[in-house]
Amino acid sequence: MAKTIVVKQIGSPIRRPQDQRQTLIGLGLNKMHKTRELEDTPSVRGMIRKIPHLVEIVEERG
Repeated sequence: MAKTIVVKQIGSPIRRPQDQRQTLIGLGLNKMHKTRELEDTPSVRGMIRKIPHLVEIVEERG
């Protein structure tokens, strides 16, 4: 089984640069307090590292 992480959106994309908004959409997040379970890959980790003020890692599984 592949490792996964649960990511939660904690910040609003309002008044944020367009690239940060697109990163949130790329992670599948678009509303406050929404969570997604994503595969733990370097690309996903890079996206999370790009917007640490908007998301948090809730749980790491696997």
